[in-house]
Amino acid sequence: MNRLENYVLGKWISGDGDGQILFNAVTGEPVASTSTRGLDMAGILDYARQTGNPALRRMSFHQRGNMLKALALHLRKHLEKFYTLSYQTGATRADSWVDIEGGIGNLFANASLRRKFPDDVLCIDGESHNLSKENSFMGTHVLVPKEGVAVHINAFNFPVWGMLEKIAVNLLAGMPAVVKPATVTSYLTEAVVREIIASGILPDGALQLLCGSAGDLLDHMTSQDVVTFTGSASTGLLLKKTPAILENNVPFTMEADSLNCIILGEKVTAADPEWTVFIKEVRREMTLKAGQRCTGVRRIFVPENKLEEVYKAIAAALAQTTIGNPLDPAVRMGSLAGSTQRHEVKEQVSRLLTSSQLVYGSPDSVQVIGADPEKGAFMSPLLLLNETPHTSVEPHTIEAFGPVSTIMPYKNSEDAIALSKLGKGSLVSTIVTADRQEARDYVIGAASHHGRILILNNECARESTGHGSPLPLLVHGGPGRAGGGEEMGGIRGVKHYLQRTAIQGSPSMITSITGVYQPHAEGLQTGIHPFKKYFEELQIGEQLITEKRTITADDIDRFADLTGDHFYAHIKTTDFTGTMFEQQVAHGYLIMSLAAGLFVDGYEKNPVLLNYGIDELRFTKPVYPGASLYIRFTCKEKLPNDKRVIENPEDFKRGDDIDKGIVKWLVEFLDDTDEITGIATILTMVARKPV
Repeated sequence: MNRLENYVLGKWISGDGDGQILFNAVTGEPVASTSTRGLDMAGILDYARQTGNPALRRMSFHQRGNMLKALALHLRKHLEKFYTLSYQTGATRADSWVDIEGGIGNLFANASLRRKFPDDVLCIDGESHNLSKENSFMGTHVLVPKEGVAVHINAFNFPVWGMLEKIAVNLLAGMPAVVKPATVTSYLTEAVVREIIASGILPDGALQLLCGSAGDLLDHMTSQDVVTFTGSASTGLLLKKTPAILENNVPFTMEADSLNCIILGEKVTAADPEWTVFIKEVRREMTLKAGQRCTGVRRIFVPENKLEEVYKAIAAALAQTTIGNPLDPAVRMGSLAGSTQRHEVKEQVSRLLTSSQLVYGSPDSVQVIGADPEKGAFMSPLLLLNETPHTSVEPHTIEAFGPVSTIMPYKNSEDAIALSKLGKGSLVSTIVTADRQEARDYVIGAASHHGRILILNNECARESTGHGSPLPLLVHGGPGRAGGGEEMGGIRGVKHYLQRTAIQGSPSMITSITGVYQPHAEGLQTGIHPFKKYFEELQIGEQLITEKRTITADDIDRFADLTGDHFYAHIKTTDFTGTMFEQQVAHGYLIMSLAAGLFVDGYEKNPVLLNYGIDELRFTKPVYPGASLYIRFTCKEKLPNDKRVIENPEDFKRGDDIDKGIVKWLVEFLDDTDEITGIATILTMVARKPV
């Protein structure tokens, strides 16, 4: 029998004692043992803080993002090894795809977020603020990585996704992680971590693994650390009360089991495509991963006049689900993670049955393919019916963490919203409807009690990721019983591991600190047109003051004729009484176009490859005929633009072989009174200097 090892202090170490035996969920045979007994938890955390943290903090957001991308590409080469182990957890190929490739997908998604950050070790958060009349004093917010370690404790059965979706975020932010997966399936997590460590992609101390009990790990938390927990609400509450967490105000994010619900819209009938969408979604949510998902549907609400029709349709769909050995391609639902879990699910079902009745399945018997139903942790999907949802407490407080859901009636839309809230906070809710007003009413009424709402209908069903699928770019979490936290959510999740600090000073000083040019900061005059410089030669704050250009009425007329924009304000014969203008006014886009003519350099080729776009374009003062404008053109920010990874030569496009970066320029339009008439940020793609 294999002995799992923990990866701590830069090496693989076995814990003391015989350890906990882990079983094949399909056959019931022992596959490994594991222990964390005897490990120095305080030392493990210190190693992360003193070795992993400084190494990650020295890297820029872009370097860390590319590190995640390299890691994802590496893990993708070992998929079959992971799938083979995953079958032993009771997961089918489809279940494993969600866990394994879904987890790797999180690495890719977070790697792409590097483009939202500068190529620096800190970043600006939000807008900057001028704090003085003479523009010499300002403030902004910056984000820097915390100097501690992220501890991820997962009590649920997603041995790959549960780890990768967490560490992708903290690694991008610049914090190391200590991961403690669910022990019962930790042999799969260990296999993935072995590949991660063997790749050499992560710096020393960036990732450590505990396959077993967390011991006194949380007793050594400091104010710079972060803890995330995924599991039962009761366990999460106990961990959250750890004295070290309370005394040091350690951020604690909990993603707890919740009574997630799905609602069939009031007007949906069996003749509508949404009816089929609903039945399929319920069946999928009950049987995928054998119902072992924190986002699984636990409560099903349908109009009271359709209750019997719906539960019979769900039962018929569940009856088509083949259960058994996940290695058999005919099997659609595997086993639970282990016999202990099956016992716990049965106990919770017995509590639910005190106020509900069983309308499909049996807690005590199940037909399986290619396996022994008793030796393996197999269980039939169970559909319960409760006809008194407002007076029955159990369906809204008890979760059976398996293929178990309770169907209940509602009277009208307001009643459905009220019933959804009885779960006291959940990770996700779904409403299946084609009625847009009903969908809007549900979102407004129920959003306060749910972390995510899926509006599902025939329009999006084919491409929808489904009720139970959290996405890296959307927040995952929920209020109340669901834990009260948020994870992922794109850059929102990254900020959880960063310290936000307000800084104040002169615009020039703030520019030097942040690497982003601030309005009113000192400009750098080099005597060389910035468009003649390669990406790495440009300096933040490098500035060009252009010649003046006088705007004439003929310019305005010709631009109107060229574009077809004959808005009344651009026509000289307009009676301007009662308008915002004194006379014919220049088009804003005319001013932007003339600005380009002032700051763009000549006819010769130069390192500027193309105009990439315009951000934050504003016209702040009317420009009338006779006004003379000039442009203050400043290098605001520089961002890398990585070469595209081309696996298929047919995908090659012109420009893929050019080393380049994106440069943001602050463009200020000033008139003869030196007042700003407009402002914009333009982006150019600039070549790097040839080697």
